[in-house]
Amino acid sequence: MPLQIDHTDLKKLILVGDRVLIKPKSPMEKTKGGLLLPPGVQENENIQNGYVVKVGPGYPIPAIVDDEPWKKKNDEVKYVPLQPKEGDLAVYLQHGIHEIIFKDEKYIIVPQSSILLLIRDEELFE
Repeated sequence: MPLQIDHTDLKKLILVGDRVLIKPKSPMEKTKGGLLLPPGVQENENIQNGYVVKVGPGYPIPAIVDDEPWKKKNDEVKYVPLQPKEGDLAVYLQHGIHEIIFKDEKYIIVPQSSILLLIRDEELFE
């Protein structure tokens, strides 16, 4: 059962770590041969696709502890960034995903390790 989130702004959602928020593409209703597919067939597929809406900061890097007193201490957390970018079409595995409903629309939270392929069309946003 998907989690229902009652909030007003998608920009206020903050993804943690290596998580990616994806808006799934609407499933095909017909096969290439013209046969109608019953509801739920596409959802049971192991591989899904959708558009990346938001991306988490990435994998945190542990802080290096220096014992030299003259060096300036920096407590800021650093991250290894993720490959997906907003607007990419992602092909991902169904395993390990979490569904949420935000403003009556279905979104998927996927770890980067479940994403198999990204399709980035730079001309789409120009």
